[in-house]
Amino acid sequence: MEENFLSYIENSIKENWDRPALTDYKGVNCNYKDVARKIEKLHILFEQAGIQKGDKIALCGRNSTNWGIAFMATLTYKAVAVPILNEFTPENVQHIVNHSDARLLFVGSVVWESLQKLDLPALDGVICMEDYSLHLSRSPRLTEARERLNELFGKKFPNRFLPEDVCYEKDTLDELALINYTSGTTSSSKGVMLPYRSLWSNLTFALGVFGKLPGEHVISMLPMAHMYGLAFEFIYEFASGAHVFFLTRTPSPQIIAEAFRTIKPSLIISVPLIIEKIIKKKVFPTLKKPGVRLMLSLPLVSTKIKQTIRQKVIEAFGGNFKEVIIGGAALNKEVEDFLHSIRFPYTVGYGMTECGPILAYDGWETFKQGSCGKTAPRMRLRIDSSDPERVVGEILAKGDNVMTGYYKNEEATQAAFTPDGWLRTGDLGLIDKDGYLYIKGRSKNMILGPNGQNIYPEEIEDQLNNLPFVAESIVVERDNKLVALIYPDFEAAKAAHADTEEALRETMENNRTEINKLLPAYSQIARVEIYREEFKKTPKRSIKRYLYQ
Repeated sequence: MEENFLSYIENSIKENWDRPALTDYKGVNCNYKDVARKIEKLHILFEQAGIQKGDKIALCGRNSTNWGIAFMATLTYKAVAVPILNEFTPENVQHIVNHSDARLLFVGSVVWESLQKLDLPALDGVICMEDYSLHLSRSPRLTEARERLNELFGKKFPNRFLPEDVCYEKDTLDELALINYTSGTTSSSKGVMLPYRSLWSNLTFALGVFGKLPGEHVISMLPMAHMYGLAFEFIYEFASGAHVFFLTRTPSPQIIAEAFRTIKPSLIISVPLIIEKIIKKKVFPTLKKPGVRLMLSLPLVSTKIKQTIRQKVIEAFGGNFKEVIIGGAALNKEVEDFLHSIRFPYTVGYGMTECGPILAYDGWETFKQGSCGKTAPRMRLRIDSSDPERVVGEILAKGDNVMTGYYKNEEATQAAFTPDGWLRTGDLGLIDKDGYLYIKGRSKNMILGPNGQNIYPEEIEDQLNNLPFVAESIVVERDNKLVALIYPDFEAAKAAHADTEEALRETMENNRTEINKLLPAYSQIARVEIYREEFKKTPKRSIKRYLYQ
């Protein structure tokens, strides 16, 4: 294995020269050689505009072929990429562009419309993501380079642009590759500094587990400005010769289902919400039919039925994948029980932006239900407790994947590490005797019970979300009592003619009674509050809890 990240990128381009590389779903398609040519043109643009190695280049827009090319051009030029989630507010984007000291900004037109009036003083230029034209230039050199780009490219490569013309400088492991601002379910976003060793280690992990995917199809549906989507739906695929299809619009369950059908991906990376919606809407209604329930209770018939159901679920995901990897948040227990019961090839991993992202994983055949795998290669995990198998403690991490710190924030960097250099994940968990990690919740979400008991709201929410007409829930503490905030599944309630204010309130009160029968005395739900609008989410689709505390 090469201990050099950019060598993987260079070699993949050369090895897969004529293969399809990146496609906007139902749109433009680029082969690896087209990507290489466009990278080269952007390098000329950067050089002519006076961009130096180590300068910051920000990217903000929906997932697309041009986003991927601009990102690869930035890294292979040895500039520092600053991916920004396009769902952030304009003020948030402005803050990140300014805070990161970015000199150039690649931006989608929709985002640019909302940014124009904002103050972005440090930028030399703003480049349109759709066609690399200039939205704004404060540099005559940049303006001239953009106008003469094809001519400059032709001068540099007078004959033809060939695989041997692709030659990227090697990176060193601790060099800064990118700054990723946390989507954060906390109000203040921090710039995570990830060195090349983190990108290299995450890529090496994926190649070790899945091998190369030359010519195979993969769908990119998670935001590429988030490390989970960037590392495992784009960087790994590009470095292994795969063909990446970008869902350029916000992926609704309908768009995703159709994309699975037509693209037939060979690996699926997902957050729980996408999987849960497909299972709860498409599969569970069938299982609840009296005839099916009766047959599932008969041992001999049950196995046959489960095989049929398994096949149908596999087909719903395109029918061609090695496994579905779920991460980013906890998977609903009822959905996981079902997937496990039909031997569906899924696994749950664990990671965080600060580790670029992977911390724990295990393949679906050996994966233990309820866990999120074992410690990833080149990483160490430990539980900060007196008995890591039984007493919950904070999960601490060390190894090649770990960030070097937060950009221009020494105080937050110091707070993120223990005195002996372990990264504090902020998550609570246990590690069993076989090395499997079990997450119990976020340390900052943990509620202290009346007699000092630890209450993990995520565990209660997981049970609440399986009750009638509950789409989403958050458990918070108000006046020393636990309150469940619930966003109902209005569609299901309407279908059952139970969507009036009174009927919903009655159902939720019944739900409260039912869940309290399952909960210990110290974590009883005192009351329920119904929310008419979906809870606000981070782009990783986890609820911004701090807004509701």
